Amino acid sequence: MLVCSHCGKVYRETFRLTCDCGGTLLVKRNHVDFFGSLLPHLDMRRYLNLLPVNEDCLPPATPAITPVSTLPIGQVSGFVKLEYLQPSGSFKDRGTWVTVAKLREEGITEVVIDSSGNAALSFALYGLASGIRVHTFVSYDTLPGKLSLLQHLGAVIHFVDGDRMAVHGRAVEFAEKSGITYVSHWLNPYFLEGTKTAAVEVYEQLGVPDYVIAPTGSGTLFLGLWKGFSELKDMGEIDRLPRLVAVQASGYESLCERSPMKNEAADGIAIPEPPRLREMRRAVKETSGLCVSVDELETMGALNWLKRHGFIVEPTSAVVLAALWKLMESGEISAGSRVLLPLTGSGLKMVKGI
Repeated sequence: MLVCSHCGKVYRETFRLTCDCGGTLLVKRNHVDFFGSLLPHLDMRRYLNLLPVNEDCLPPATPAITPVSTLPIGQVSGFVKLEYLQPSGSFKDRGTWVTVAKLREEGITEVVIDSSGNAALSFALYGLASGIRVHTFVSYDTLPGKLSLLQHLGAVIHFVDGDRMAVHGRAVEFAEKSGITYVSHWLNPYFLEGTKTAAVEVYEQLGVPDYVIAPTGSGTLFLGLWKGFSELKDMGEIDRLPRLVAVQASGYESLCERSPMKNEAADGIAIPEPPRLREMRRAVKETSGLCVSVDELETMGALNWLKRHGFIVEPTSAVVLAALWKLMESGEISAGSRVLLPLTGSGLKMVKGI
């Protein structure tokens, strides 16, 4: 069932974005046996019994179970989860896969999405494989490499002159006027069902880390991690939650205090007004988590370090390492702590004409 996070109203599991009161929705199911629910697959189908999808409606393309690698940094036991190795080059494939399965179940063949690039690419890829026409709204500042890929994947590209919030507004306007289904990954409850699988994978690979540090703009990964670990706790599989650290781009913070200096490099989390802010605050509180703001210089320093150590990621991915450095320096994260950093998007899409 779908449950409103504001008023508690319950809906059937059909495709909808918000409650009648305007509140955001979450999928609520009572899972009781984690390992008993797992299927013998080497990709996301392993977790089908934990997801609100019809197996007959799954997209032909399937996201991977991404590897975890150690991170050689100081006295901390650091690990990186290589989400940028997903088929479209970002963690967004998790949420897209579940969403497209739901769209196929309801016979929806044309959709609208707004994105800084990665979500659009993901929906274009899975939409192409599933016969769904995808209208993508992007700003003129979108990286040329991402635009080239969108064109190759057959997306209908709509350019907007403005920031990320302006792109969102134009997409909503177009969807309302055209009657085409809007599949906002910011609001979509099924998208979070996909991203929660990152948490259950981590549990199988590492157990429960002390900290999980995630880039946080709209909160799709941050909330997915919270939901996944929370469901494991509800099943009695784990007895504690990792402390979740929301990393935000300076100048665009929603959880941290707003900075006057804008971090334009981390464009994937340049979202100052996320619609799920209430849930994001709840996730921070329930996990005894915290928020860290990262500026552009810190982001680029971390990006260059990651490249020198073999991780080709985009700047938004690098904010997690910059945040870890700050938390280690302040003493918030001490020696011996087990820390997980999801690396969320590939740097290969930054290359023009790829």
